[in-house]
Amino acid sequence: MARHVFLTGPPGVGKTTLIQKASERLQSFGVAVDGFYTEEVRQGGRRTGFDVVTLSGARGPLSRVRSEPQPGRCDCRVGQYVVDVASFEQLALPVLKNAISSGGSRQGVCVIDEIGKMELFSQPFIQAVRQTLSSPGTVVLGTIPVPKGKPLALVEEIRKRPDVKVFSVTKENRNHLLPDIVNCVQSSRM
Repeated sequence: MARHVFLTGPPGVGKTTLIQKASERLQSFGVAVDGFYTEEVRQGGRRTGFDVVTLSGARGPLSRVRSEPQPGRCDCRVGQYVVDVASFEQLALPVLKNAISSGGSRQGVCVIDEIGKMELFSQPFIQAVRQTLSSPGTVVLGTIPVPKGKPLALVEEIRKRPDVKVFSVTKENRNHLLPDIVNCVQSSRM
């Protein structure tokens, strides 16, 4: 039986929106939910980057558009975006460590949106995700990208886990998946 629930689908299809709605619904049922999601940053109608936002409201940069390399710095890049690994780790790692440490004492849900190229520049994040997935009492509700190009090792590892249920989100089904996702997470907690 699946213990963890992941959403996958193309960029912009609504995975983060579904994660946010599922988190709200679970909290309304009294489920302890913690974690983070990524949000687009726009200026003048143009996407300029992404922020990490914790469910407790803390926010920081995940990436920004930058064409010129910073002198003396080795930039982690995904396309036009430069990833701020330190800022990401400062927000995401404490959330995951909290899920790991409290997993045995209560059946909580840890939201991880997303496990993608930008986030995988952080080795401590990769380790923390693996620990969270193995933590008894913690259910992960997360997002992973659709396979494209070179496979991402951790993403493929997650897809192959026998305790993971993956929902493929499309424009056609995104408005109908919420009850299935919530029910699957609720069943995982029992």
